[in-house]
Amino acid sequence: MESLNNGSGFNEVELESFQRQIADRFQDLGSVSSDELLSLPWVRKLLDVFLSCEEEFRGILVNNKGRLMKPPLDRLIADFYERSVKSLDVCNAIRDGLDQIKQWQKLMEIVICALGHRNVNKNNTNKRILGEGQVRRARKALSELAVGLVDDKDSSQPLALRNRSFGRNNNSSNSQSKDQHRLGYFRSLSWYVSRSWSAAKQLQAIGSNLVSPRANEITATNGLAMLVFTMGNVLLFVMWALVAAIPCQDRGLQVHFYMSRQFPWAASILSLHDKIMEESRKKDRKNTSGFLMEIYQIDKCSRSLSELTGSVQFPISEEKEKELRQRVEEMGQVYEAVTEGLEPLEKKVRELFHRIVHSRTEGLDCLGRGHNSE
Repeated sequence: MESLNNGSGFNEVELESFQRQIADRFQDLGSVSSDELLSLPWVRKLLDVFLSCEEEFRGILVNNKGRLMKPPLDRLIADFYERSVKSLDVCNAIRDGLDQIKQWQKLMEIVICALGHRNVNKNNTNKRILGEGQVRRARKALSELAVGLVDDKDSSQPLALRNRSFGRNNNSSNSQSKDQHRLGYFRSLSWYVSRSWSAAKQLQAIGSNLVSPRANEITATNGLAMLVFTMGNVLLFVMWALVAAIPCQDRGLQVHFYMSRQFPWAASILSLHDKIMEESRKKDRKNTSGFLMEIYQIDKCSRSLSELTGSVQFPISEEKEKELRQRVEEMGQVYEAVTEGLEPLEKKVRELFHRIVHSRTEGLDCLGRGHNSE
């Protein structure tokens, strides 16, 4: 408060620096090859970028507490935190989508074990033991995999009944009652999400009324209104990109980003948006349940193996066995990539969820104390 009275609060230089850092980070995200875009490591990096931006955003707000409870900034801040609450359901849906990928991973393991099995004969040479039973088992797993990978918008079987929350795992006795009080509101939104829940509609709700502040609002808030608007767009884009990449209920990417390219960060975000949309339009990715690169690779490998196992005749020829072995090795590589990337991403989504909860609680506590002091 004292610094504000001395005129050293938030200024135009800080705003430009914050916006430029966002521009640079998203430009870096968009500079990768098409093989890296929307991969598990890339999505994790996207969340790291958001967490870094959010940390700086929160730091600026903390340093300008005296301005937060004054109109119109109090309303803009409250609107931002309302958007962040709506993003918690997206986090839960993404977590369920990652669980779905784990199920596909188990099916891949069945295929690899069935078709990649070897024994050692009496002469100590590797000999393929591949019978009808193993092929039949692999076919069944590949069939289940094919069904799961298709984005069936008319299906009555959603990925999962979302009745869990990342916040549920906090059982510390020292902070349990405090956490229960703080998380109570979030549970009403993210503890249970019905079968009629829609990722597309949730994204629309997050972006609702997200418009550039008027000149008088920017002036009245010393530029902080633009800071909040910028962070609101970052939040919306990150949630949109998660829904684009990871399977979730009623996916939809028709979200309008109302941002002028005059903003320093707009060009890099819109360019990244265009690249993701370009991937979504590719013929071999149109009907998949998510545009994650590893999902595309799973789909490609499983289709190839399905065609190959469907044409197998017994006794299997040496040439067919060699081709099968190559395809299984390719699936094994995809399996390893999923194994390495899935758990770190799940941890990162959990971190995102808790950061949003903590930041909103902290921000509203600050606003509440400010109003009470008045």
